[in-house]
Amino acid sequence: MEAPGRPAIEITATPCRHGPPLSRPITGEVIGFALTWPGQAHGPLWITGDTVYHRALRRAAARVRPGTVLLHLGGVGFPLTGPLRYTMTARQAVRLCAAIAPRTILPVHDEGWQHFRQGRDGIDRDLLRAPKEMGSRFHWLPIGPAEQVRL
Repeated sequence: MEAPGRPAIEITATPCRHGPPLSRPITGEVIGFALTWPGQAHGPLWITGDTVYHRALRRAAARVRPGTVLLHLGGVGFPLTGPLRYTMTARQAVRLCAAIAPRTILPVHDEGWQHFRQGRDGIDRDLLRAPKEMGSRFHWLPIGPAEQVRL
């Protein structure tokens, strides 16, 4: 992606799976993104996308080697599908981040809808179990008013 007077940003698609194996016909296609640009001090920015933890995601993260991760959480589930999850739980996030060791982890997508099964309390409990050096890398973004978003 290029714009006059700005450094070019390279955008790489990363795999996602929005649910259990074979759920794609129901949940649809999802994707994550890794962004890199010249002069990046701490490695790529990786936006995981709405995904569960799975092998292709883990391999992509290892290739990207992100410095900062926008990590979609919430353990989304629905009464109709029982214990199946459609986004990562905090426990899965800890496992993923332990494997790739990003400098900064920004959890997002973890509240505000009825289908989130793992609320902030559950996420916090799982993150407290993370290795101490990893726990300090998690940073919660404040929720701001919608009018702050400008496209």
